[in-house]
Amino acid sequence: MIKKYGLTANKALGQNFLLDTQLLSRIAAVPGDLTNSSVFEVGPGPGGLTQALLQAGASVTAVERDERCLPALADLEDYFPGQLKIINDDALKIDLSQQFKMPFHIVSNLPYNIGSALLIKWLSNSKWPPAWQSLTLMFQREVADRIVAKEGSSAYGRLSILAQWRCDAKLAMSVHRSAFTPPPKVMSAIVHLTPKTQPEGVDPEILAKLTQTTFSQRRKMLRQSLKGLPGGLEALANAGIDGARRPETVSVEEFVALARFLSD
Repeated sequence: MIKKYGLTANKALGQNFLLDTQLLSRIAAVPGDLTNSSVFEVGPGPGGLTQALLQAGASVTAVERDERCLPALADLEDYFPGQLKIINDDALKIDLSQQFKMPFHIVSNLPYNIGSALLIKWLSNSKWPPAWQSLTLMFQREVADRIVAKEGSSAYGRLSILAQWRCDAKLAMSVHRSAFTPPPKVMSAIVHLTPKTQPEGVDPEILAKLTQTTFSQRRKMLRQSLKGLPGGLEALANAGIDGARRPETVSVEEFVALARFLSD
């Protein structure tokens, strides 16, 4: 496909093509049996992962911003009639509720430049549980580590909490840089997230603001970073959290307790 259509990875779009068919089949298997399932894919490029998902029996809706890749994806559309829908648009603008009327999975080798923004968007849905059944996403290894990190580690931060308070998050597999064309400078990893019951009494926007406030000043003690947040110091006292602690020592459950108090 790459040779046929003269495709090269566009650095500005965060593209790195993944062409190893065995590896792509393993990624497509992470969500489980996809037979007759609906899948949303972002940034399919020439369609390597798309083909693996289609071969696994999924019906795929793929959003691709790069018009150069559309002819290659159209070939796949012809080869798998009725299984593939292609949208030429920016994934950040896509309203998934308009695309899917039934539960679906999201599986994607995310473009590096919008991966975190997309994940936060999908995790910030006001309705929970969400319409998606699972997220199987490729990130730079550093970002993947932040998503699954536990408190007390250097990788633990805002992304860890936003992912883990509503989801079970695990590292599904590592992907060596040599698997890509062209090879990126960093290693990658697949993260798998499945929704769990949201803790009651917590406003997602409050939790997002709380984590942004504390981790934007992660070297400061909590009482320093929260004194400018209305109700912040009262929330610390109510949750029994020592204000001298720093945010990376505070567990997901403790952040949820703070957000619950602030949500009242």
